[in-house]
Amino acid sequence: MNAIQETNFQFPGQTGFYRGKVRDVYSFPDKLVMIASDRISAFDVVLPRPIPYKGQVLNQTAAYFLRATADIVPNWLLDTPDPNVSVGLKCEPYAVEMVVRGYLAGHAWRQYRDGHRTLCGVALPDGLRENDRLPEPIITPSTKAHEGHDEDISRKEILSQGIVSEADYGQLEQYALALFERGTAMAAERGLILVDTKYEFGNLDGKVYLIDEVHTPDSSRYFYTDTYKASLEANQPQRQLSKEFVREWLIANGFQGKTGQVVPAMSDEWVGQISARYIELFETVTGQQFQPADLTLDPLTRIELAGKSFFA
Repeated sequence: MNAIQETNFQFPGQTGFYRGKVRDVYSFPDKLVMIASDRISAFDVVLPRPIPYKGQVLNQTAAYFLRATADIVPNWLLDTPDPNVSVGLKCEPYAVEMVVRGYLAGHAWRQYRDGHRTLCGVALPDGLRENDRLPEPIITPSTKAHEGHDEDISRKEILSQGIVSEADYGQLEQYALALFERGTAMAAERGLILVDTKYEFGNLDGKVYLIDEVHTPDSSRYFYTDTYKASLEANQPQRQLSKEFVREWLIANGFQGKTGQVVPAMSDEWVGQISARYIELFETVTGQQFQPADLTLDPLTRIELAGKSFFA
């Protein structure tokens, strides 16, 4: 299948190009074109095989939630001329990611399990179990690394290092918690629990904008409401919609992104399972039926034509 590993276009008026872990970003004087490839990353490492439809799921899920939260905070999105493509305003990104956690899961749980009771400067009470709901949502920021691992950082460190001004950071906190509240309500309507997520923000002409992706499988973790309590009481893993299952598979096969570790081979069957899980997430969180792009066509030709048509 024609999964998209990478793109290398030259659009009219293009001024720059950057390849992220998942997206290929094309710069223009006042706009960005983000192409969601089918690459998948875990532990800040891009895995060797692309996942069919993953980029489309990522792009369309992000667009769905950006439009559904535009009344809370202005966002960068202008148009989606192709299932894998978003065009938006070119903002200056803040150098932190705003991670909001409503439950003790994933990285937060691993830190807690290892004895830490403070995460990014936020104190956590004793006696919590894995996947317990936190007394209230907390913000645990991380630095944005172009290469290597993102690192936990506290509000105090962000302000003392001048990474973000105090006035702007207060705005980011307010927006992040309001977005998490909206995301929690939207998830509940779909029988889901929004466990944790990350938000990225940028600045344009002195105004804060929400940028990048929102409430997608790459940026968020969801539990199923109907099985949450029973699984918690039985001390069983939660049924969840996120890419945590990919991380768990990697851990079980001896890979956590550490120096010297080798990414395990991904079989066709496993790649197909990941693709199906991403499609399931899109349909579950949006309530919409997934309409796959025609992969019998060359997706790179399709995307290039859509991009050129948009700018024409």
